[in-house]
Amino acid sequence: MSNLEERLNRQMLIEGWDQNSLDNAKLGIVGDNKTTPAIFSMSSSALGINNQLIISPSLDDRMIEVAKKVNPNLSLSHINGVYTHNVMNDIFKNCNVIVDLTNYSLSNKLLLNYSFEKNVPIIRCSSENTGFKIFSYCNGREWSELEQVISKRALPKDYSSDVVLDIIASGIILEETKNILMGQKISDEIIEYKRKNSESIKKNEKILVVGAGALGNFTGLGLAYSGFENVDFIDPDITETTNLNRQVFLYNGVGKSKAKTLSKNLNQFFGINSKPRIEYFTEKTDTSDYDIIFDCVDNFETRIVLSEKCKEEKKMLISGGTNVNAGQVVIYNPLNPDKTPAELLGLYDIVSKRKVKSYRRERSSCTYRPDPSVIMTNQIIAGFMVDSYKRILDNQEVPNIFYDSSSDKKF
Repeated sequence: MSNLEERLNRQMLIEGWDQNSLDNAKLGIVGDNKTTPAIFSMSSSALGINNQLIISPSLDDRMIEVAKKVNPNLSLSHINGVYTHNVMNDIFKNCNVIVDLTNYSLSNKLLLNYSFEKNVPIIRCSSENTGFKIFSYCNGREWSELEQVISKRALPKDYSSDVVLDIIASGIILEETKNILMGQKISDEIIEYKRKNSESIKKNEKILVVGAGALGNFTGLGLAYSGFENVDFIDPDITETTNLNRQVFLYNGVGKSKAKTLSKNLNQFFGINSKPRIEYFTEKTDTSDYDIIFDCVDNFETRIVLSEKCKEEKKMLISGGTNVNAGQVVIYNPLNPDKTPAELLGLYDIVSKRKVKSYRRERSSCTYRPDPSVIMTNQIIAGFMVDSYKRILDNQEVPNIFYDSSSDKKF
C-alpha cells in the first residue's frame, strides 16, 4: 500500500466511495475573510481534493500550512483579492464545483449567474456570528428560497466571523461537495443553524479533552480559535498515517504521541497553554483541576467511565460521538442534572452484550480496527461541542444535538 493509499484508507472503506472523483476534481473557493476559506481548504485537502483555486483578500497561513503538509499532492492557487466583476469568470474554467463563502450580494449574484450559464454547481454559504445558511445550487433549482442565502450587504467589507460556526459550516459544505463530485444526493433544503451570539464569555476555564483523534483535533482547534488557553489532551495512542485523512493537526506526528503532537502544534499555532497526558482515562484519572471535560474517545467503555466520573464529581461533560454518516453531542450539566451521556445513549446495554471489553485495549494499530472514518462528521460534531460549551458559559439553554448527513435538515 502506498503512502497516499494508506493516508486515505479509512475513507476508501466507505461503501460507494469514489476517491478518483475527488483526486481529479478542481475546486473553486471564493471568500472575503481569512479564516473560512482556509479552514475549508484544509478540510478538503485532507479529503484528497488536490486541485484548489481560492479568491480571497487573505488566508489564515496556519491552516494553509496544515493543508499542504497533510496532503503533499495539494496544488493550491490563491488570488489575493475580492470577486466583484464577471470579467474574472475565466478564473473558474474547469472548476467542477464552486464554493461561495462571501458575505456580499454582488459576489453571490455574480456566482449564481455564472453557475446558471456554465452549468457548474455552486454551494452557497451565508454566515454571521449567530448562525449560517447553506444551499447547493445547480441548474433547475431556481427557487425563491435562493433569496435567503443572498447577503444583505451589497459590497465587500471587513468583518469577523465566529470561527466555530465556520468549522461546522465547512464540514457540511464539504459533505455537499463530496456528494456533488461523486454523483450522490445533495440536500433538497436550505441547511440552517441559528443561535444567540456568545462572544462575551470569559475564557479562563481549565479544560480537559479526552481523546486526541479526529474529534479531539477539531475540538482543540475550535477552543483555541475561541480564545480558551488552558486546554489539556489525554490520549495513550500514537499517530499513524491512516489517521491523517481526518486528524489534521497530527500531520507531523506519525509514530509519535497523539496528545503530545496535538498540544505542541496548537501551542505553536495559537500561543495557548496546552499540556499532553499520555495515558488511558480510567476511574482513577485525576480530573480535580478541570472545570469541563470533553469526551472525544472512540469506545463506549471509556465513555461510560467518563459519564460516571463526571456524575460523581459533579463536573460538566460534553460528549461527542461520530460514525461515517452521523454523530451526536450529549451534555451533562451538574447544575441541571439529567441522564448522563452513557445513560441517554444506552451504552450500558450495548457494552453488556459484548463478549470482550475494549477500553483496556493495547495501543494497537488502526490497521487492526479498520472502521471507515471521514473528516466531515468529526469536524461538524467537534464544532457543535465547542459551540455548545460557549453557549453554556453564556447561560443559554443548550439542547443535545443529533446530526445525520443523509437528512435534508442535517440536525
